[in-house]
Amino acid sequence: MQLSQKAFLTISQCALTFLCLIVVSGALVRLTGSGLGCVDWPGCSQTKFVDVSSGHSAIEQINRLFTGVVSVAVAASALGAFLVYPRRRITIWLALCLVFGVLTQVLLGALVVLTGLNPWSNMAHFLVSMVLVATAVLLVEQAKSSLQQSPNSVANLSSVSTRIARLVGVLCGSAIVAGTFVTGTGPHAGDEKAIRLEFDLRTITRVHSVLVLLCIGLTLVLFVRLKSRLNEWQRLGRPLEIFLGAAVAQGALGYLQYFSGVPTQMVALHVALAIAVWIAVLRLGIATRG
Repeated sequence: MQLSQKAFLTISQCALTFLCLIVVSGALVRLTGSGLGCVDWPGCSQTKFVDVSSGHSAIEQINRLFTGVVSVAVAASALGAFLVYPRRRITIWLALCLVFGVLTQVLLGALVVLTGLNPWSNMAHFLVSMVLVATAVLLVEQAKSSLQQSPNSVANLSSVSTRIARLVGVLCGSAIVAGTFVTGTGPHAGDEKAIRLEFDLRTITRVHSVLVLLCIGLTLVLFVRLKSRLNEWQRLGRPLEIFLGAAVAQGALGYLQYFSGVPTQMVALHVALAIAVWIAVLRLGIATRG
């Protein structure tokens, strides 16, 4: 049995979509205070494997069941990597990493519950999700490149432009990591009894903000630089514009939610935009490789 490259691309895109959605659904569990809606694992409680008797347990239960959907999508991408023709080793490794990552997430999810929503386990849970999203993005890009009949002719990038673009990626990743410290220190722990990190919230928020501003500032430097280099702009212009737009929107939303008292709706949107920003900066980095 062989799988077409187009079909494999569709499967990979579905896996990426579900991996993004599970991050948002997990955030909604925390934001609705449903983190301990199910107090046990793998069952919802000691007496019920599935429990939707309360709003909190139903929200947590739906998130757990959606993990099954994600697992099926990731397993399909792994199977597809072996069946697609021509088969590529990098594609197989990326797909298998997704399977391993989802299994890791299941264990981390159990740790989150069994430790009573310890912020360190919550932070690890989110960051592994970002690694999974990155892996899925690479898998989708591999599938897209396999569909191209012949490689596109692209201009070479200067070493300076390449370094700036990659430093933007490092700063973006650092801002996301710092954001998890803000989350672990601030409100919306997932349950009113959950412990919090003992950092000063204002200080850790400022660190996160500085990293965001440095990232956006360096992106603007790259934007201005490429505008005077037409060949380089043709290669990086589009992914750079997408990332810059997403990053500015995310930064503005971050300030708005902070000065609005961190309302849950804005935090949920902030998480969703974080995924969009992360995917955008990954695609910017991929574009530097040609």
